[in-house]
Amino acid sequence: MLEVALVFDTQGNTLHWQDGSSGVYIPDSHDLWTILWENRDTLGGVAHTHPWSGDAWPSQEDVTTWNAVERGLGKRLVWPIVTFTAVRYFVWCAEKNRYIGGDQIPIEIDIEGLRARSSRPGIV
Repeated sequence: MLEVALVFDTQGNTLHWQDGSSGVYIPDSHDLWTILWENRDTLGGVAHTHPWSGDAWPSQEDVTTWNAVERGLGKRLVWPIVTFTAVRYFVWCAEKNRYIGGDQIPIEIDIEGLRARSSRPGIV
């Protein structure tokens, strides 16, 4: 089981798949940053998996990564987290000064594709 990420545009279209090398994180990647930067005008967000069953909540590393990416790009994004049984969408909430998560789908993305790639490494 691997963490994987899906970069998507504001319409939910897949721009890029990023496969991790472990079940607990996706390594930093210059290539991934290049994709985010080159698509910044139409970028909607980055979803990633936590390859297990259960609730979908971010780690502290997730939150600091989101903050750094948004600062670097100069825009706010949607950050879905997908487990095998749940999905939660995180966005920055200025009033609460933190990322908040919800179950409402602000943008439709390939959730089942994320789960498939995460549970069966090597799917392309």
